[in-house]
Order: sequence, then structure tokens, then C-alpha cells
Amino acid sequence: MWESVALTLAGTAGNNVGKVLQKKGTLILPPLSLKLKVVKAYASNQLWISGFLMDMCGAVLMLTALSQAPVSVVQPIAGCGLAILCVFSHFYLKEVMNGLDWIAITLAGLGTIGVGVGGEEQKVDQIPLLNIPWLVLSIVILFVLLNTWLHMYKKQRREQELTGPEVIEEIIYGLESGILFGISSVISKMGFVMSEMGFPKIVVPAAISCSVCCSAVGFVYQTRGLKHGRAIVVSTCTSVASIVSGVVAGMIALDEHLPKAPTARFFLLLGWFFIITGVILLVSSTRLIARLPRPVQKFLKSNIERTHSIRRPGSARGKDAIPTTTIHTSSLHLLTSPTKEKA
Repeated sequence: MWESVALTLAGTAGNNVGKVLQKKGTLILPPLSLKLKVVKAYASNQLWISGFLMDMCGAVLMLTALSQAPVSVVQPIAGCGLAILCVFSHFYLKEVMNGLDWIAITLAGLGTIGVGVGGEEQKVDQIPLLNIPWLVLSIVILFVLLNTWLHMYKKQRREQELTGPEVIEEIIYGLESGILFGISSVISKMGFVMSEMGFPKIVVPAAISCSVCCSAVGFVYQTRGLKHGRAIVVSTCTSVASIVSGVVAGMIALDEHLPKAPTARFFLLLGWFFIITGVILLVSSTRLIARLPRPVQKFLKSNIERTHSIRRPGSARGKDAIPTTTIHTSSLHLLTSPTKEKA
């Protein structure tokens, strides 16, 4: 189990750090296209290539972890990618972090330990095939309801000429992308399980292909939400939805279950809670601190942040030392534009 935890952490770190390096490399590159000159420019950019290779290695490590451990263990730990990214951005990109960020990262780390202690290897003797159509139907109905709600909300905004943050749109796109990311992990796991059960080996690449398609569609939904929405809302909904949907779908489609031992079950549930809480704190820390009493704000703000604020009067945490390289991410898939603020 600990080997799977380590593989998941390494995989999600590779995914998220790789995306940061790719984004930083594209700052001096033209928009990606199939033109030979553009392809050569990307291929000759060492920073972009390094990020791409790290991203691919992270994906391979994540698939390896999924082949060894239940989705209920891998998917929550993958949510710690945001915490790993923040630590990397702090030391490599010199981005400012406050005390609440470090508390959130600590919670994510403790949650990972809890999942590692409480998680157990589960031998799947058979896949409940009858549950899969119901799961697919439930997801389709959920997406129909969410998109119907979104359509009605947009129509109402147009009729009333409302302005300001489109909260409902941010939430819906975040939930839809997170659900697809969680389901993609379950599909990959199903391929490995079916292969072990004696199905043709072709099921593994077929499942991985379906998983990639789900992730790609999820990325489209996420990009729509981030285009006009706030990263804090979209990324929170995406992270939490990916963890919850991955765990629930794994229990339904793969017959995964909570540990039978009370102690192991307690640590696993506590680990899930810490990871989800840490992710939510991490993406909303700036706004939370702004609502706290001033003495508490001063306590939570690090010396680095105070120096940064003195050096640049009126600046907020959204304006980082390197604003063009700020990347906000959650889980394996979150990558926003360089102008998006964390909160």
C-alpha cells in the first residue's frame, strides 16, 4: 500500500510540476500549432520539453499506482497535487505563501498518511457488471440536470442583464470536470482489473484510451469555467468532485469497500477529510484570511509576504512575484491561464 501511495505522490507531483514548467516554457513560444516551425520551436525549448516529459512520467506512475491500489486510495492522494505544486511554486517560482497555505499543506500531508495507514489492498474477484449501466445512467442524468440548470441560469442572466461573478456557472463547470476526472481514474482501474480476471489484454489500452477521452472532456469543461470564472471556485469544485466521484464510482463499479477493521476505517476516512479540507483551504486561503480579524491576519501572513507587500504597496497575493508564470492546479488536470489569480 505504501508503495502505491509513493507512486501516486510522485505521479501527481510530475503531472503538476510538469504543467508549470510547460506553461513557463510557452512564455517565449508562439501558440501551439501543427506548423513545422512551431513544432521545432517547442521541441527545442528545454523547459517545455522537461515539463512535458515530467507530465508523461507522472501519468505512467499514476497508472502504475492504479494497477496496484484501489481508486479510493489513489484518487484522494492525487488531490494532494495542488499542495505539492504550491510548495514547488514557493521555492522555484518564488511565489508568496501565507500561514494558512502551510496549514493546508500540512493537512494534505497528514491526510495522505491517514490514507496510507487506513487503506488496504482489495482483491476484486468479479466486477458487478449490472451496476455499471446504472452508474453510467446516473452520470448522464446528473450532467443533463447540471447543464439544464446552467442553460436556465444563463438565460436568466441575459434577460436580467446581470453582471458580476457567474457563481452557478463556475460551480457547475467545476463539478462536471471533477466528475469526469474521477471517472477517468475508475475506467483505467477497470482495465487493469479486467485484465487480471482473464479478459483479453486489449482491455487495458482500451480502458486507458477511454480514460484519456474522459480527462480531455473534463479539461474542456474546466477551461470553460476558468475562462470567465474565478479559479478559487472552479478549482475547489473540481478537486472535491474528482475525489468524491472517484471514490463513489470505485465502490459502485469495482465493488471497492471501506476497510473492515474500525481503526483502519477511521484513518482512511480521516485521511479523506484532511485531504479535502486541505485542498479547500489551499485554494481559498487568501479570501479566508481577508475575513479574519486584523491581528489574526498579521499572524498568518509570513514575513516574506509582509516584505513583498511593503515592497509593492497595494499589491495582493493575486499579484505574485512572477505573475506570468502563476499556475493554479488541482488533482492531475487543472491548468489555468497565466492571468488567473489563485483567489
